[in-house]
Amino acid sequence: MKTDQFPEDIQPHLIPEPEGDMFYRCLGCGTESDIQELLYTCPRCGQVLMLEDRNLPRYHKLGGKTWQKIFDYRRMLNTQPLKGIFRYYEFIAPVIPLDQIVYLGEGHTPLVRANSRLQNLVGMDFYYKNDGLNPSASFKDRGMACALSYIRFLAKTRKLKDILAICASTGDTSASAALYSSYLGDFLKSAVLLPKGKVTPQQLSQPLGSGATVLEMPGVFDDCMKVVESLAENYHVALLNSKNSWRILGQESFSFEIAQDFDYEVQDKVIVVPIGNAGNITAVMSGFLKFYEAGIISALPGIIGVQSEHADPVYRYYLEKLPGKRKFVPVSVRPSVAQAAMIGNPVSMPRVIELAEKYYRLAGERTVRVVQVSEQEIMDAMITANRNGNIVCTQGGESLAGLRKAIALGYVGPDDVGVLDSTAHVLKFALFQKMYLEDGFDPAFEVVPDPELKNRPIEIGGENLEIPTRKGEQKTNLVDHVTAEIAELLELKRK
Repeated sequence: MKTDQFPEDIQPHLIPEPEGDMFYRCLGCGTESDIQELLYTCPRCGQVLMLEDRNLPRYHKLGGKTWQKIFDYRRMLNTQPLKGIFRYYEFIAPVIPLDQIVYLGEGHTPLVRANSRLQNLVGMDFYYKNDGLNPSASFKDRGMACALSYIRFLAKTRKLKDILAICASTGDTSASAALYSSYLGDFLKSAVLLPKGKVTPQQLSQPLGSGATVLEMPGVFDDCMKVVESLAENYHVALLNSKNSWRILGQESFSFEIAQDFDYEVQDKVIVVPIGNAGNITAVMSGFLKFYEAGIISALPGIIGVQSEHADPVYRYYLEKLPGKRKFVPVSVRPSVAQAAMIGNPVSMPRVIELAEKYYRLAGERTVRVVQVSEQEIMDAMITANRNGNIVCTQGGESLAGLRKAIALGYVGPDDVGVLDSTAHVLKFALFQKMYLEDGFDPAFEVVPDPELKNRPIEIGGENLEIPTRKGEQKTNLVDHVTAEIAELLELKRK
């Protein structure tokens, strides 16, 4: 539809103009900094930053019902920049002109309701949000679309050239950063730093295919992160990890989409997300809080963060019930199938602490909780979900295992509806699925396949049968024998 076909009261709001007044706010000392510099930490105290908009209260005056109409009508627009995460432009980064927005098809991933068999097995109604259906096959594209749009805008404004974007990664961030950087290859190049041997072959192939400089080093993600932080502090590079506050803004679209897809009725919903570098749960909380304060949703949903017992610093932090006694202590990670969440010192932890406290104050019983699951529970859940029509990665398995743990702990009520984050496509983690199905896990993972879930190819036909040698030629011996063997194996009945 064209804009003149929409209701007259909505037409002025459909195509937004840049009018935000954004700034960085330090979570440590409160210093406010201008966005004309691409900052990752506070220039004064070194603490992480949050991006805020002084104009946001002005948007609240429009009213929640009007915003609902604006977002719903924008669904019908064919304006490219507004087809992705920037459908919610005013609540993400309303300083970026529409012609500088990078859109590669990210956002608006489907909510897929679990079939009745899986619902009965888990004990409640729930949906998967398949963020593996983003362009690089992971949720990272949401944040990267925002971060690279801002860098594009900044480069044009300040006439910058030959920018190098860099990130540390366990796989998904590098794939996304390399993809979006390649789209802006006229002024932007990318390099990614990976922990050697701890990225699946599928994930490794993605940044290579996008033309990034791929660097591998000993250690784990936390070691890679320290190196890129050092590079960002000492050299002119654009850091693309979630320490970059623009990334967090883009990932808030996950919450906005859930609200819209449930017609803004989320009071009975429980959102389950795996915690890695803590950027995603930060964004989920921030997104719902923005919509709540603007009156777009009338209540806040519950949020369950999930960590593997092999990488669980956030879970350990919240084991202490008294906020004044809590102390964050990084952990040394052990091998985990949830590679994207295998992080022992998440950089967004200060953001989580601040937003979770605000969420507690506003949400009442619908609050934020963190649960711990085993590697065994993650893999069992991943395979079980995929046996029931899903395309769930290991982190999606972690979400399902987390939901089951939350039910057991009484964090989820019988009338709640779960929304589980599957952060990447199952094919990115096909190696772990293969290891499970074939009982090939190293003992360090502490995963033993459930015999009922194991699955391997069955060879049929034997070695001494004649094989067709020319196109169109059929050997009755082969066809008849294999047909009979399959019929017996699958217990087929003759017509």
